[in-house]
Amino acid sequence: MNVYDFSAWTLSGHEKALADFKGKVMLIVNTASKCGFTPQYKGLEALYEKYHDQGFEVLGFPCNQFLHQEPDTGSEIQTFCERNFGVTFPLFEKIDVNGINAHPLFQYLAQAAPGFLGLAAIKWNFTKFLINRSGIPVKRYAPATPPEKIEADIEALLAG
Repeated sequence: MNVYDFSAWTLSGHEKALADFKGKVMLIVNTASKCGFTPQYKGLEALYEKYHDQGFEVLGFPCNQFLHQEPDTGSEIQTFCERNFGVTFPLFEKIDVNGINAHPLFQYLAQAAPGFLGLAAIKWNFTKFLINRSGIPVKRYAPATPPEKIEADIEALLAG
């Protein structure tokens, strides 16, 4: 099993197979527009712009499970991200990342790349999963980890 076995709905209402990203290095992030970490959108977009031509993707998955910090509709999320942070990387429909209704992709990611002390649950908004070119999660980053601190790991996977 790998991330290519999953699909998700984009904010524009189209189902997108993650297999469409086969062979690319990916950073999959659960996001929120009203979180203290929301300014990380800027760093995520900078990574996307810098490495996209080398086979890198950022995939954003809005989530409202943490203190209801993503209450907006899909179109409002898209507008907010574009207007405030210039986001051009793919954004998907709002999902749950924990619990019985968690999106299957995040159920897989949480088990494949557990967090601190081996815990599977997603801790907060802006938890990041780095995926290699084979679709395998190689590392989970805490919400407080700024995107620029992930850059060396991205470069290593792109070069490898």
